[in-house]
Amino acid sequence: MKLGDILIQAQVVTLEQLDAAQKMAQSSNVRLGEAIAKLGFATEEAIAIAVSKLLGVPYASRENKILKPEKNQDLDKLIDENFARENVLLPLFVDEGILAIALAEPDNVLIMENLKLMTGFEPQPFISTKAQIMKAIDEFYGNSGSFIDTVMEQADPDDDADSPDIDVSGARLDLDKVTAAAKGVKVVSYVNAILKQAIAERCSDIHIECYDERVVLRFRIHGTLYEKTPPSKEQFNGVVSRIKILSKLDIAEKRLPQDGSFSFQLQNRVIDMRVSICPTVFGEKVVMRVLDKGAVQLKMENLKFEPRQHKDFMKAAESPHGLIFLTGPTGSGKTTTLYTVLNTIKSPELNFMTAEDPVEFKLEGINQVQMQSKIGLTFASALRSFLRQDPDVILVGEVRDQETAETCLRAALTGHLVLSTLHTNSALEAIIRLGDMGIEPFMLGSSLRLIAAQRLSKTLCTACKTGYKPPQKEIDMCMKECMLNPLPDANQLTFYKEVGCDKCTQTGFTGRTPLYEIYYITPALRNGIYKQKDILELQEIVKSEGMWNMRASGWRKVIEGVTTTGEILSITMGE
Repeated sequence: MKLGDILIQAQVVTLEQLDAAQKMAQSSNVRLGEAIAKLGFATEEAIAIAVSKLLGVPYASRENKILKPEKNQDLDKLIDENFARENVLLPLFVDEGILAIALAEPDNVLIMENLKLMTGFEPQPFISTKAQIMKAIDEFYGNSGSFIDTVMEQADPDDDADSPDIDVSGARLDLDKVTAAAKGVKVVSYVNAILKQAIAERCSDIHIECYDERVVLRFRIHGTLYEKTPPSKEQFNGVVSRIKILSKLDIAEKRLPQDGSFSFQLQNRVIDMRVSICPTVFGEKVVMRVLDKGAVQLKMENLKFEPRQHKDFMKAAESPHGLIFLTGPTGSGKTTTLYTVLNTIKSPELNFMTAEDPVEFKLEGINQVQMQSKIGLTFASALRSFLRQDPDVILVGEVRDQETAETCLRAALTGHLVLSTLHTNSALEAIIRLGDMGIEPFMLGSSLRLIAAQRLSKTLCTACKTGYKPPQKEIDMCMKECMLNPLPDANQLTFYKEVGCDKCTQTGFTGRTPLYEIYYITPALRNGIYKQKDILELQEIVKSEGMWNMRASGWRKVIEGVTTTGEILSITMGE
């Protein structure tokens, strides 16, 4: 059976959706499954599971623990890394002449024949998604090793020559085709190694800075900065110039801040880098934000909403008109949350437009506009233009001034759904901030559908976290602030703390989980906005409506064993 027939039979897609996906697959020269996923008709997982059931090919994933190669079978020698990456496959185990192999395309006869000739085993296919296989390849073939240290070990202090081993003439770089020089720490090789290492360690930001006596290279991983092997003082200017060349910035300008970006290809996925360069007294400081769409899956379940929070957010997001504000500090995941919501509610029947600075991820089916203040393309001017483009849903990257705020409110009042962000310490402070901007309470109360705040908390490593009986002080705080009904039994409470192991590189944490306070605008809260009640009175209103604050959300994660008491106390405010 063809894939389309399988998906129709499994009721994964409709005939109309299949027809639209087939047209896209032909026009864009992509596989049908990829077209279906891009159009949002079904997830890669849903497609793979449907194919698995109907063809009798087992489904392998990280969740069912099948997508995990057997140790001590030398599988990495049986199938080398390059072949695995090029064909998107992963060896799982060998048993009595059979090689179990996870593939994104189990029906590819050519790959199966090549595997049989290469290994001497009869291949037994398992189906998985491309994204999951590529992540498993990263872990299995040991890409967590230090590329930077490897380049430094190959150094010849007498050889400082640089060679352009990445082609910067095109719009996209391919790091998989880069080979480090056997001699000499060349600036190009060093920058390539930084980028590879950052992706391998799931770094969000790269900092390169110069001081009087030394150069510092730091990676922000799970919200914390860690030092890595830096370039020498002599190489520092060359490294900065190389990054400027990639970002198409002025290498001669060292007195003014500059912003740019570039993209590169690594392990069959495209990664965008946002670059900021700022002059300091000892030289220029470089910060590169890693925008790896392949590492971010825009699915609602990944947002980790509590059931009530999910219900309230989606109720607001599915409204035909109104205003949704998400607040939080820089790097707290606001953009990812809003992208995920847009990706969930998008459909061919609606016109989506976004004004962003910068556009972090390019989304299929959504019209995204990059702000350029130098030529007058600001949030306010873009919004005015959007209103003449017959939009249904509008995303505004950030409300920074009164004009943008007023335009957002007018759009919401005239039949559009508007999502945006604000920089405040809590969700309710957004109401006060908008009032300070000159927004009239009657306009705000009429248009506002939901306000939310977000933070990111470190997630405990499941392999090494250790439980303990919390002291009475922590129990008292938890009982007072968790806002659970009924309250948990204090005698049965077990909290967890970080320890550190090889899996989490001795940090005790693996990733971050979001915490939220989400307030749907009820009649009582809307009345409080009309009457311009202060922040304490608004807090009492949401509490009486059964909605909980950020600290309460944090305590729930502590009780579940997701994070630590110290984490939630450091990143949330009690009310």
